[in-house]
This record gives sequence, C-alpha cells and structure tokens, in this order.
Amino acid sequence: MEPFTFANPSVSSSTSSSFCFGTPTPPTLLPPNQSNNTPTQSADNVGLLETPWRQVDWSEEAREALMKSVLSHKPTCESVSEGRVLLLGPIGAGKSSFISSVQSVYSGRVINWAMVGSASNSSFTKKLQGFKIHASENQDQKTGLVLCDVMGLGDEETAGLTLYDILAVTKGHAPDRHMFSPDQPVRSETPGYVKKPALKDRIHCVAFVVDASKILSYSKAMSTTLQQLRQHFHDLGVHQVALLTHVDEVCMQTALDASQVYHSKAVQQAMARASSLLGMPPSYIMPVKNYSKDLELDGHTSTLLLKAVDHILQYVDLYFKDNKEPVYM
Repeated sequence: MEPFTFANPSVSSSTSSSFCFGTPTPPTLLPPNQSNNTPTQSADNVGLLETPWRQVDWSEEAREALMKSVLSHKPTCESVSEGRVLLLGPIGAGKSSFISSVQSVYSGRVINWAMVGSASNSSFTKKLQGFKIHASENQDQKTGLVLCDVMGLGDEETAGLTLYDILAVTKGHAPDRHMFSPDQPVRSETPGYVKKPALKDRIHCVAFVVDASKILSYSKAMSTTLQQLRQHFHDLGVHQVALLTHVDEVCMQTALDASQVYHSKAVQQAMARASSLLGMPPSYIMPVKNYSKDLELDGHTSTLLLKAVDHILQYVDLYFKDNKEPVYM
C-alpha cells in the first residue's frame, strides 16, 4: 500500500470544486493600510483593527457557561454516547497540544495529557488514541466528546499516515491504540480490527489542524493533499472544520492577550491563507492558542479553546442528524 503523503500538485481545479463545502474564492488579503476597519498603531507594524471581525463574549460568566455547555453536551443520536472527532493535519501543527489544552481548561491547571513532541520532520504521535474530555473534580463526569489523535501528515513517504489508514480510522475499522506503520496498513488481519463498525465506532467530524506561523511555508502538494482528503471525507458524509493554531506566534498582541485575536490583522490574514490552503470557507475555521508555553491558565485563552470545541460539536450534531442508524462498511 503506497503511503499517502502528497498527491500531484497539478490536480485540476475541477477536483476541488466538489468538496464538502465547495472551494470558495480565497478572501482578498488587504494590505496593512487598506482595511475596512481603522487600524491602531502597533509595535510589530501589523496593527489591530478597531472593530473585531468576529464577536466574542470574553467575560468570565460566558466562559463558565461555555464550560458547562460543552461538559453537558450529548450526541443527538440515542444509540451513541460520544461524538468522535479526528484531529488531522501536518506534523507539528498542534493536534496533541490542542487536546491537552482543552483538558487543561477542565483540569484547572496546565497539563500535558496527550504527549507532545518537538521534532519538525517526524510525528511524535504514532498511534490512534481517543481522549475523553472530563471534569477535573469528577473523572466519571465526561463530556460527550472524544478527541482522536493520530500521526501527522508528513513530507516524506515514511513520515506520515497512509490514505488507507486515514480511511480505516474514519470508517471505524482501526482499533484504539493501533500503532501506525507505513508498511503495515490497517487490514482485516490487524489485531483488534473492527470488521463491522457501528455508528459509535466511526469518526463523526474531522478537524483539520494547521499552524498559523507556518501557513506560508506549506507546499502546494500539502494543500492538494488536504483538499483531496476533504473530498474523501465528503464522500463518507463526514463534516469538517479546521483549527488555526499558534496564532500567538503571528501576532504579538494576541500573544499578550488572546482576546485581541479577532482584532488582529495578522491573524485575519492567516485565516484567509488557511482558507485557501484547505479549500474551506473561513467560517469553518477557528483560531486557537494552545497552552504549549504557559504554566498557568488564562481566561481569554480558555475561552478561545472552548469556542473551538463548541464549534466542533455543532458539526458532530450535523453528522448524527444525517446518520440515524448504524452503518457498516
């Protein structure tokens, strides 16, 4: 089985035009002094917009309400107790860090739950693992959300997941904690292989994860790979969203105060580039700041993470509205 690294970047535009949400015309990137909003002066010469391009309630009350809403969320399908979300993206984009950051919000302290690596050319995560977000004071009180961590997509043939494995995970055939290997794809002989996956075994939403600080360095081939993956997920009826990580590395003001994220022109431009990279409208993309450097929790950073989780859950619910009964493949 050939590893699924990068497809031919010369793929025709007609391929991407049939994606789940269509391929929008990439948003126009306005030069620093040609914004519809009036920028303020900035030390990093990027500037903040006077009017935010998305409205968020950053109050403590709103954050606590979000925490309760996510914690109490249950799938709309009675036969399924948890929504399974696959985090997928380039190596080092921040998939595992996002999982740890979300659990940190509920643990009341910064933890490294999903082990995170620092290598840029190989994936630290080698196996499929589902993480059930739970309340810190009562680990039996879990959300109806499982965040599934897998290997990242790499540039080299032996660095990332194969297409076969990605689809096996999405369809529910791959067992939890399966160790991925490019020369040993998931198959019926794989220990723990799920021959007839029920609805609860399948992936109910895919969250692509891309790094804002590397958004200009991703190759055309990577863009083609991500967009072709979107087509495969569309064919399976799986909704997709995206997380734009490391926004604090492209905007100094956001690094100091996460509530400035929607005032930031740099983040707004990174969002537009992520939209083009994925062939996905900006409304499906959520910027996040992971707790990858911090030792203490920050209210605004936690709000941003919770908004991303709430966004994901909306698309999990859409999946269950479309799939009422177990489907075997």
